[in-house]
Amino acid sequence: MFSEMFGTFLLVLAGAGAGVLEAATRGGIGRGAEVTAPGLTVLAVILFMGAVSGAHLNPVVSIAFALRGDFAWRRVPGYVAAQVVGALLASVVLRATFGDVAHLGATLPGPGFSAAQAFAVEAVLTLGLVSTILGTASSAQNIGSLSAVGVGAYIVTAGLWAGPVSGASMNRARSLGPALVSPDLDDLWIYLTAPLLGTLLAVAAAHILRGPGGPSGSRAAQGTLSPPTTRHN
Repeated sequence: MFSEMFGTFLLVLAGAGAGVLEAATRGGIGRGAEVTAPGLTVLAVILFMGAVSGAHLNPVVSIAFALRGDFAWRRVPGYVAAQVVGALLASVVLRATFGDVAHLGATLPGPGFSAAQAFAVEAVLTLGLVSTILGTASSAQNIGSLSAVGVGAYIVTAGLWAGPVSGASMNRARSLGPALVSPDLDDLWIYLTAPLLGTLLAVAAAHILRGPGGPSGSRAAQGTLSPPTTRHN
């Protein structure tokens, strides 16, 4: 749970923080860097702590693994709580450091786009993200640490083409943290419901493509770090 909290803290610090500094510097970050930062952060976090907790960093990922039978449902509430706490801590740090700039990087429908369009984009983006995560964790495509590259690359790609529409959150915790601390709750419903719809579609697609979950998916979901052993002299 500490691993999930710490990893989500770093993700939201980079994802929301890039938006905060983009506004604070009046364009000094640039949209390319703004959407790349969270993708590279996820890549790094998966590599350094994936073996501890599976590096879900996202409530819908925990739910997706549970729906696949690769993760115990009883562990989902604890993971989700840890992810939300990490997101809230990152948002508090951003507010304490920079003030309430740009709604603390909250994900919102972009100018000229409707709530319905943002909802549709978030659902489709999450379908792709969760499909990538479940696919790289399967026995057919289990590619070890390279899965971090695939997930990070997808997040960057999603942000590059769809960020202006919805912010390309795909993560309920990432949207919830800045929205609560800012606070700006008007459009939060989009980012709580659309990712769940995308997740359900991704799990259905994974079942069609690969059938039920398996041992490699379970290892990816839970981490592979062995508990410390007692040394006898």
